[in-house]
Amino acid sequence: QVQLVESGGGLVQAGGSLRLSCAASGRTFTGYVMGWFRQAPGKEREFVGTINSSGSLSYYANSVKGRFTISRDNAKNTVYLQMNSLKSEDTAVYFCAAGRYPAQVMSNYDYWGQGTQVTVSS
Repeated sequence: QVQLVESGGGLVQAGGSLRLSCAASGRTFTGYVMGWFRQAPGKEREFVGTINSSGSLSYYANSVKGRFTISRDNAKNTVYLQMNSLKSEDTAVYFCAAGRYPAQVMSNYDYWGQGTQVTVSS
């Protein structure tokens, strides 16, 4: 079992930055691929990006590529989502998830956090 807790969400102006954190506890963090997803009001949850277990490889949805960066600190059992040049369309609840393989599909991920709200004002 892995427990995930996101933090760092809030209200930011368009063009600004936020860094989300996802702290993991329970089973060995380093054995898991970590993903970030988001869900805007009235929309389905969508893939944002993922990072492999060592942190050496990551990939992103086209909508955030070049603006968002995922990193992880395995010593701290934490994964981060650095979000720059935020747009109003980035407003959503952001979720981290732990899985076995780098993937865009939600079904790959076994454990999920509760989410943190990000609101970007225009």
